[in-house]
Amino acid sequence: MRIGIVFPQFEIGLEATNIRDFAQAAEDLGYQHLTSFDQIIGLDRHSRPDWPYVHDAEDMFHEVFVMFGYLAAVTSRIELTTGILVAPMRGTALIAKQAAEVDVLSGGRMRLGVGVGVKPAEFEACGFDFHNRGKRVDEQIDFMRKLWQSDIIDYQGEFHTVEKGGLNPLPIQRPIPIWIGGISKAAIRRTAQLGDGWLPNFQADDFGRRCIEQMWEKAEQYGRDPKSIGIEATVTIIDRNPDQLTEEIEAWRDMGATHVSVSTLPERWIEAEQRWNKSSASALGDPQKHIDAIRKFKEDLPHLFGSGA
Repeated sequence: MRIGIVFPQFEIGLEATNIRDFAQAAEDLGYQHLTSFDQIIGLDRHSRPDWPYVHDAEDMFHEVFVMFGYLAAVTSRIELTTGILVAPMRGTALIAKQAAEVDVLSGGRMRLGVGVGVKPAEFEACGFDFHNRGKRVDEQIDFMRKLWQSDIIDYQGEFHTVEKGGLNPLPIQRPIPIWIGGISKAAIRRTAQLGDGWLPNFQADDFGRRCIEQMWEKAEQYGRDPKSIGIEATVTIIDRNPDQLTEEIEAWRDMGATHVSVSTLPERWIEAEQRWNKSSASALGDPQKHIDAIRKFKEDLPHLFGSGA
């Protein structure tokens, strides 16, 4: 099981040195990947009655590809993962180009997590159709993989067309791994059919186990080896003792997780019923406290970072 870290987007601040210090500390401590959230346009929830979503305009998101280009220069080993990028809100060739560039600059450390998004107003602001996003993301995955593997391609799809064109430079990984985010029926199908891995947002419980079993069953239907599809879990570590963390991580391991990302953000970012509690006392705030938290996690559970963890 690979142990990584969730980049603390909302509390890291604007200083580039804080971003650098956090990523370098995670790498030096032995964390194997850094997973970053994504949001282009933040929406004002106060003007939207019955707002059903977690993130809004008050949440700060560094632009993920620009940030990864920076982190590629100040780190050397840690994998850089989007978790997730809303792909159908963007032009596909541009995503492929940006991901390829990060892969080149980082020496082959890019992993692209993609999802379909849930906010129509964000799509409208970015100039893309919300209603066909599921069909488009399936084609986006196919189109990007072809762009990453050949200098020149011909491609004719429902949403994308290229005649004798391609990316330059190509990525080091050919293709870059694409992981699927979400837990809808469509996301489970997409993971089983197309994904190199899965970034689900459920807990290590009976519901999560059933979802994983459904994904594995569908993978077999598509002629794939279910165990070849990675699964990345997220575990909140603040306000938790080592016994609680060990129990949860072992539950994820038993369910088939291949990756665990530990999060120093308050539980409010994960639990829907707490989505409005943005003044949680458990917020760390100071970027240095996030580094202290990931260091303490390793000190408390060092076996997770050993060979074959």
